[in-house]
Amino acid sequence: WGEGGGHGVSNPAPLVRVMAARDLAAVRGLLAQLGYDIEADEVARRFAAVDRSATQALAVAEVDGDVAGFLHVFARSALEKPLEAVVQAMAVDRSRRRHGIGRALLAFAEHWARKRGFRSVTLASEVGRADAQAFYTRLGYAPTATSQLFRKPLNF
Repeated sequence: WGEGGGHGVSNPAPLVRVMAARDLAAVRGLLAQLGYDIEADEVARRFAAVDRSATQALAVAEVDGDVAGFLHVFARSALEKPLEAVVQAMAVDRSRRRHGIGRALLAFAEHWARKRGFRSVTLASEVGRADAQAFYTRLGYAPTATSQLFRKPLNF
């Protein structure tokens, strides 16, 4: 896809491309930075499920050949909401933030959504992440709802 967005010579523009299995170790590290310590085989299992879906996309941003960020976007069909793209997850390596990587990943999601005729992209951000929320606002995203996520584990 090849979207750029870096600033200046010392911060080369990220190359955004479709995620591949070879990226999973780096993505697992990014997930850990977000607080999700997931075993490698489980990340691989989840990747395989998302990767084979026609209504989802996974992308990575490379800088100098290294994976510096990733994004997961999917199409959401709902009765109460418009058909739209949802950014399920996005992470940028903390040592590479503020260099256009997040912007390039969201541009990928927006391009993916436009190609499918969706009129909006939505995402959620933890309430305590003021820096992330300011970033999303600068890119034109606006808060539209507040809610709590409830989960019930199912026993087998």
